[in-house]
Amino acid sequence: MNNHNEVRMLEFPEKGDKRGRMVVVEGMQDIPFEIKRIFYIYGSDSEVVRGQHANRKSEFVLINVAGKSKVKVLDGLGNESIFCLNRPHTGVYLPNMVWKDMYDFSSDSVLLVLASEHYDADEYIRDYAEFEKEVIKTVKKW
Repeated sequence: MNNHNEVRMLEFPEKGDKRGRMVVVEGMQDIPFEIKRIFYIYGSDSEVVRGQHANRKSEFVLINVAGKSKVKVLDGLGNESIFCLNRPHTGVYLPNMVWKDMYDFSSDSVLLVLASEHYDADEYIRDYAEFEKEVIKTVKKW
């Protein structure tokens, strides 16, 4: 695994034969954390923006198992990256304390989300200005 705190694309091994394809994703092997929660997003229009938050503790891997979507990631220091998720054997790893927006969903999009933590509303930051303040405070400690 690369740097644990680095946003990055992941590619998972595909298996299969004439019967079809299969992708296996295992926690602590294919992704850098133990999977504690799984959910998926579907039925979102292309104009909808999901996410719009950061997490103090949770890490995520996002995989479009069907269709496509985009993920914009901001670090709170003025840097942003956009990832196009359009292959079911790739995903994007998102460490904690990054802002995420999921958008541009195709009509057949199913976005699978693997999370390192159980849901805890208190660890979510839903205001971007508050997120920036927490990031700056953390950077100043270094």
